[in-house]
Amino acid sequence: MQRYFVEQTARSGERFTLQKDDAHHMKNVMRMDVGDEILVLDGTGLFRCALEELDKQQAIARIVESLPIDTELPIRVTLAYALPKGDKIELVAQKATELGMNQLLVFESARSVSKWDAKKVPKKIERLEKIIKEAAEQSYRAHLPQVDYVTYDEVLQEAPQYTACLVAYEESAKEGEATAFASTLARLQAGDSLLVVIGPEGGLTETEVTRLTDAGFLPASLGRRILRTETAPLYVLSAVSYHFELKG
Repeated sequence: MQRYFVEQTARSGERFTLQKDDAHHMKNVMRMDVGDEILVLDGTGLFRCALEELDKQQAIARIVESLPIDTELPIRVTLAYALPKGDKIELVAQKATELGMNQLLVFESARSVSKWDAKKVPKKIERLEKIIKEAAEQSYRAHLPQVDYVTYDEVLQEAPQYTACLVAYEESAKEGEATAFASTLARLQAGDSLLVVIGPEGGLTETEVTRLTDAGFLPASLGRRILRTETAPLYVLSAVSYHFELKG
């Protein structure tokens, strides 16, 4: 059954009003009609709904029943991801959403080759939000990850809000450190939160890492191999999923 994310304001009583893009998808892509059922998520729950109206501009769906939510990671994982080259950020946004990311913070680090013009940031974020929404619907997520463009200083200021904070640091791997990530996951419990900082292609500078550790971030290796910037966040989320959802 097709899933659609909406704002909480889309609900009025026992009905949801879905806007043009979703109505177009239902009518022209999924070939739905009045009476067909969809799943709607508004941030408060998951609802099975029946379509009562469907045209080119909007769809109105009546709630049939509320369903349990069981597709989210037990801990909330936020990725603070240094802006990479090209369209890698779009790949990471899509795949990280499929893997259970709770939030994506995009920032420019000292070695970020790509730079976002301030005037273009809203369009860039809008593009990522669309990718995330489509990925969340496809992967049966119950939560729609939020994406924000922040400064490096704002990343540092986020630390107190999380149960644990890590920075993926390749020098830790070179030095043979292999316990920080695993030990952090071992002490986290359902409902906790984890913030992980991942650098660009050239890695974070020593100064950046020092400022992070001073703010409470723990340097962590992601295995013995040096991962590409677009691989590291997916490794983190896969490891979290295995630890909390698959390991006996």
